[in-house]
Amino acid sequence: MTDPTASPPPAISRSLFAFAIFYGGMVCIAGVLGNKQVALGPLSAIGPLVGLGPLAVEAGIFAFLMLVVTSSSVAELHGRATANKLVLIGFVPLIFSLLLSLVILDLPAAHDMDPARLSAFDTIMGGTPRIWLGGILAYGISTLLNVSIFSRLKGQEGEKMLWLRSGVASALSQIVDTLIFISVAFYGVFPIGELLLGQMMAKVVLSIILVPPLIYAFVALGRRLDAKAI
Repeated sequence: MTDPTASPPPAISRSLFAFAIFYGGMVCIAGVLGNKQVALGPLSAIGPLVGLGPLAVEAGIFAFLMLVVTSSSVAELHGRATANKLVLIGFVPLIFSLLLSLVILDLPAAHDMDPARLSAFDTIMGGTPRIWLGGILAYGISTLLNVSIFSRLKGQEGEKMLWLRSGVASALSQIVDTLIFISVAFYGVFPIGELLLGQMMAKVVLSIILVPPLIYAFVALGRRLDAKAI
């Protein structure tokens, strides 16, 4: 029999529940999307102005920016400690999906599978240990840094200036993410100086343009979800 005097288990807010599910999905898809390089349209012209080629980024940046948006929104709504827990729990789907990918890659393909499809799958899902390690380190350090900067600026500026807090935190965390990932994954394989500079410039521009309005939208959505639970 249950104890009628026992305290009920703590309830999770609707916004935190929804954002946690969304966050886990973005963690898993970011690495897959990163196999495609995308041009940045008008932003590509920035590269030649500073002596680089047209700016382009791996498409995984868009999923990673959504991780920044989600963790920052959770920090705004539920505090820094909860946002840090979300980032740490994100290692679970990240590592599990990596291990599952390794298992699937090792399993023999069906004898009637199209060889072209098999080759494409192996190319997309495969990777070197350095790339995997770089991705894991970059994810953990840069997202925790984003939450830390965002929360510290909130402590200084208060509830206002959300657009500034989100833009600064995202831009700085993207610089760190690029430094870690490219250095760990490719240092010594080929010269990485131009790649580092180009990727950092592109990601900072995207962070400033995309992240602040998305955080405003996520925070508004989160407050609406939580208001329905009252």
